[in-house]
Amino acid sequence: MSSFGAVIVAAGKGSRMGTRESKQYLMLNEKPIMIHTLEVFNRLPWLREIVLVTGEGEVERCRRWIQEYRLDKVSAVITGGSERQQSVYQGIKQISSDWVMIHDGVRPFVTSEEIERCRDAALREGASVLGVPVKDTIKQVNGQGFIAGTPDRQSLWAVQTPQAFRLSDLLQAHQSAEQEGFVGTDDAMLVERMGVPVAVVEGKYSNIKITTPDDLEYAMFLQKRKGESRE
Repeated sequence: MSSFGAVIVAAGKGSRMGTRESKQYLMLNEKPIMIHTLEVFNRLPWLREIVLVTGEGEVERCRRWIQEYRLDKVSAVITGGSERQQSVYQGIKQISSDWVMIHDGVRPFVTSEEIERCRDAALREGASVLGVPVKDTIKQVNGQGFIAGTPDRQSLWAVQTPQAFRLSDLLQAHQSAEQEGFVGTDDAMLVERMGVPVAVVEGKYSNIKITTPDDLEYAMFLQKRKGESRE
């Protein structure tokens, strides 16, 4: 069976959270958000390795947490770049598996089932991302603040992570983007530029990215509900 690794990206500053501490290190149920995320991936029996990409000056703190929470699949903790794309590129260069999943460190509510469906779609189609259908009507707005168009909602999805790719494809996509000075909004966008089709796997709306105080409040609710469901 093809081997899989994961890059967990947790190098952002998180200015929208409005806290001195970066969002990935904030506590959720007495544990850093990033650790909750890592634990989901560490429990996957088929996952071979995890590379954690963190902020400058945070490597040693993260390594201590890796030991404390016994995250034995974490093979490397490295410093990322100034932009997310650079951080991912540094992370995937540490991966030795055939396939790689990229996941946001502040998406702790992704489930093993979602990750496995993303894996299976990538193996079947060549690349995949998790996503959910857009609920709201989306408007295109021009520079003057007026509506310029209304896309068909049925064709619109909000893309999440993980995103899964052949390691060779993603390395080539990042190398090409770096050479051409292209910055994408996610890794799938870089692979799409190479003509690689990317399958969308329906995930859950609870797979939130914690970036604002409102997100953190909702995360606390989700964590409480998750704990109650286990009782």
